[in-house]
Amino acid sequence: MTPGKELLYVALGGSGEIGMNVSLYGADGKWLMVDCGVTFADPAYPGIDIILPDLQFIEDRVADLAGIVITHGHEDHIGALPYFAADLGVPIYATPFTAGLIRGKLEEEGIAKQVKLKIIEIGGSVKVGPFGVSFVPMAHSIPEPSALVIETKYGRVFHTGDFKLDPNPQVGTPASPEQLTAIGDKGILAMMCDSTNVLNETASGSEEDVRAGLHAEIARAEGRRVLITSFASNAARLQTLASCAIANGRQVCVAGRSLDRILKVAKATGYLKDFPETVDFDTAMRLPRGKLLIIGTGGQGEDRAALARISSGSHQLKLESGDRVIFSSKQIPGNEVAIGRIMNTLAERGIELITDKQAHVHVSGHPGRPELAKMYKWIRPQMVVPVHGEGRHLTEHGKFATAQGIKRSVVQKNGDVLRLSPGEPKRIGFATVGRLLLDGDVILPADGSTINERRRLATYGQMSVAVAIGKGGRIIGQPKVCVQGVPVEEDRDPFLAEVQGAVIKVLSTNERNAEKRTEAIRLAARRVATRWTGKKPVVDVLMIEG
Repeated sequence: MTPGKELLYVALGGSGEIGMNVSLYGADGKWLMVDCGVTFADPAYPGIDIILPDLQFIEDRVADLAGIVITHGHEDHIGALPYFAADLGVPIYATPFTAGLIRGKLEEEGIAKQVKLKIIEIGGSVKVGPFGVSFVPMAHSIPEPSALVIETKYGRVFHTGDFKLDPNPQVGTPASPEQLTAIGDKGILAMMCDSTNVLNETASGSEEDVRAGLHAEIARAEGRRVLITSFASNAARLQTLASCAIANGRQVCVAGRSLDRILKVAKATGYLKDFPETVDFDTAMRLPRGKLLIIGTGGQGEDRAALARISSGSHQLKLESGDRVIFSSKQIPGNEVAIGRIMNTLAERGIELITDKQAHVHVSGHPGRPELAKMYKWIRPQMVVPVHGEGRHLTEHGKFATAQGIKRSVVQKNGDVLRLSPGEPKRIGFATVGRLLLDGDVILPADGSTINERRRLATYGQMSVAVAIGKGGRIIGQPKVCVQGVPVEEDRDPFLAEVQGAVIKVLSTNERNAEKRTEAIRLAARRVATRWTGKKPVVDVLMIEG
């Protein structure tokens, strides 16, 4: 599919799910990509940490891809770039802070010299093929979030990216209502709009309001160590925490590689200039308990992050009974069990836990209904296309936009190819979409044999049977049986003996066909396991013939 004299839109990720945002705009034979993110795995993908979008649709049309424009530096918007940017072979356009994060990722992957990374000043514009792209500063939970005004011959699009309305942001200066109204005055065909918090009846709140809540909770922990965990990318929150530490006479210790990276890039691009000098782990542990504030990663329950290791006592930084951990972040859906596990460990050690349910220690970076309504009023699009959310968010957003007086709302999902103009918006096709899994250094299909085999192993366990056969088809010695993950802990020896007996019985039939003999052994061993455990483990048979 090559776009002609029309404006097309297709989401390869981010519409119908949280994360993995990838949008494509098509016009005059070319495509423009907006964002290229990842999402994080759950127990449905054993051994997998990161899920990537399947970009086959645009990879098949890579000669028609004009460039990639990035709205901001969160992982669900830039995390897939190291795995695709070199192969896509087009320039990436981003503002300075976002470009700094991307450059670090490309360097880690060893492809920085292969990818053209072009820095656009905050509020700047660029021509990318037939598309004119203007960056509009917004407020969010990371520096330099930008909405995009995408100009084409067939209409103008306002792509909000992730945003909120914050009258007192702690980092950066977002566009004013007057500036947004001026954009609307020029006419907007479609607004692709953040749907994450559309179910919230109240506004997200200001970062300035959080400062007072965090200051109070730190002050209440007089004489005790305090650890605060937040999203590493939330530089505004880092600025808030630093101010609270100084106001409470505490020195700051930072624990987590992602925090170190954000601080480095933020300072290099002119942010967090007043962030105090941090102390190392050894110095932190020598400070009086009431003179230390730890900022740590791991608030989403990540096993290898600082908070998990501190909670288990395996980190250089230590907490004791009476110390306080403040979760200055929202639980991402799917992480509840992992977060709960860490919270339970901390609570059992007598460590006090504070979340946004107990105190005002967090505000969201996404718009609630009042903010969405204001944005509609300023931009006045002919249609709203809800993006960035699960199916229930997109559906509800469509209803809400219509109720607010927007003429049309087009609720789409990943893969829907929408023709936005000319004429009425219409689905004209479907792009192949899906998930890819980063497994170590290998990218795999989410529904491929590897992950399906791993699920079977995780569910049923595994048995291996090795048999040595001599001349004349006679068995040499005893069959060797090994089990992993099969529930026979207390009765393992009699279980193994019965499996051996079943294997010997199969061999006594003198079956000469090797494939039939191997399959009979496999089935006999599995029948014993099923009789003992009710499970049907994966059985591998090794025949050694002399």
